[in-house]
Formats: sequence, structure tokens, C-alpha cells
Amino acid sequence: MLPAAAVAAANAAFTGTAVAATFPRATPEPVPGYWVHNLDPFLIRFSENFGLRWYGLAYLVSFFIGSWLLGVYSRRGKSPLTSAQNSTLLFALILGVIFGARLGEFLLYQREVLAHDPLAVFRVWEGGMSSHGGMVGVWLALGIFAWCQKMNYWRLLDIVVTLAPPGFLLGRIANFINGELPGRETDVPWAVVFRAPYSSGGAQWYLLPRHPSTLYAAALEGALMVAFTQWRFWRFKLPPGQLVGETMVAYGAVRVADEFFREPDASDVLPAWLTDVLSPGQFYSVLLALAGAGVIVWARTRKVPPPAVSPAAEPAASPAVE
Repeated sequence: MLPAAAVAAANAAFTGTAVAATFPRATPEPVPGYWVHNLDPFLIRFSENFGLRWYGLAYLVSFFIGSWLLGVYSRRGKSPLTSAQNSTLLFALILGVIFGARLGEFLLYQREVLAHDPLAVFRVWEGGMSSHGGMVGVWLALGIFAWCQKMNYWRLLDIVVTLAPPGFLLGRIANFINGELPGRETDVPWAVVFRAPYSSGGAQWYLLPRHPSTLYAAALEGALMVAFTQWRFWRFKLPPGQLVGETMVAYGAVRVADEFFREPDASDVLPAWLTDVLSPGQFYSVLLALAGAGVIVWARTRKVPPPAVSPAAEPAASPAVE
């Protein structure tokens, strides 16, 4: 149990205040007995607000891993793409991720802000990236790429869905380093005291101990999904689109589970009666999983020719024996 005195002080300090709507309980001193989050969001800091952030590094490393995986797939005959096409695809995916995640944050969670201040979408330094929006951005970017290259969209998407989990893994770790997306209040021994995103009288305040939910997400959305997608991609010959559907269902399931420990995102889009039952993240994840189930059924029932073998994977012809 959390110390009763700390809970009472937190309730008294913030009852009825503006910040209470999002983080209702905080104290001027951290609750003893728990680790206090004090990690620096900058890997290298050149000034107070400028430098190399862990979050930016997570994106860079994720794109590097994606580029490496695309090269491995091509060399092993698991992808029809050439080296030049891999580079073009990666550039398209980068744009899709960034613009989709940013726009999705406002369309799914902050539509009123978008209506009154459309330029807020471009102020990326203020934070706010939606994983669901990033997925849609990737799907659209890949659609344009497949159309331009005259390639099968679903076969390419089966490849691309294996590139995302490493990014989720690194991104969620970076979220934790930044002290973002704290979990729900708890008294488990591994709970973390996060700094409140506000101060009072110039003094730093601290949230009551909370789940380190971004680390749970790194394990579920990241590490577990890396293992699942790579296992299915390499070990099974699936019809085009099935791995996409399986990934949608699996990601939706682990995200729903993670949301039980994560502080729900505020949303001015969904009605109150719905958010009383499901958090916004859970609602969008359920929709994603249901759509994924439909994709699986569609992929397994339609008739398509088997995937062509990449020239790099074709064995050399044996010399004729006379």
C-alpha cells in the first residue's frame, strides 16, 4: 500500500486544479522506498534544449535496423527488392512513419487542437506520436511505392511489418528515458516515481509511484513482436497478407494488455461512455485486431500464385552430364 500520508497530501494539493485532470496526485517530495526517475532525455546536450536526444537516436537506429533487415531479406531470397529499391522503400517508410504518427496523434487524440491550431502538427519538438497513426502512414507510403514499382502490395507489406517491432522496442525504451507515458498508480516494489510535468512555486513535484508501463510495452510491443514476426516470416510459407493480419492481431492484443498498466491517453474524439470502458489506446487496438482477423481470412481464402523466387536465391544450374 502507498503511504497514507503521501496520498492524503497529494489529494489535498491538487484537488480541483487544472493539472488534476491528467495527473491527479503528486507530492512535493518523492514517496520514499521507490526509485525516482532522473534520467536525462539527452544523450549529448549542446545547450539547455538542443542536443542529441535518446528518442531521436531510437528513430535513427530503428531505420538502420530496417535497412539492414531489408538487405538480409534480399540476399536470402525472401524479398524481390533490389538494393536500390530497398533504399527507395526505406525513404518512403520514414516519411510514412513520421507524418502518419504525427498526424494520427491529432486525428485520434487531439482533434480540437488540430482544428484551432493546424500548424501544431509540424511542431514535432512538442511531442506526440501515435503508433496507430504511424502504421497507417506506413501502409499508405507502401501503397504508393508498390504502385510505382508495379509490385504486389501484400507481399511487400508482409516484409515491412517485420521492420516495425525493433522500432517499437527502442521507441518505448526512449519513452521511459524521457519520463513519458507513466503508468497507473501502484505499490509494486518495482514502481517508479516520475517527475510531475508541472511545478508549483518553482519547485519540482513528483507523481505517486506508478508502473513503468513503457518498459512493459518495450517487452510486449517490441521484443515479443520481434520474436513473433521473425519466427513467422522465416519459418513458414504464408499466403500474401497473412503475416500482416497476424501482426495486426498480435499487436492489438499486446497493446490492449499494456493499456491496463498505462495511464490512459486523454482524448477529445471518443465519447465518455466509451472511454469509461476502454482507454482510447485499447479501443483503437481492438479495431486493429478485428481488421487483422479479417485480413487473415481474406488472405487464406483468396487464390493467388505462389511468390516468385528472388534471382539471388535461385540455385545455379548444374552442368549437364554427358
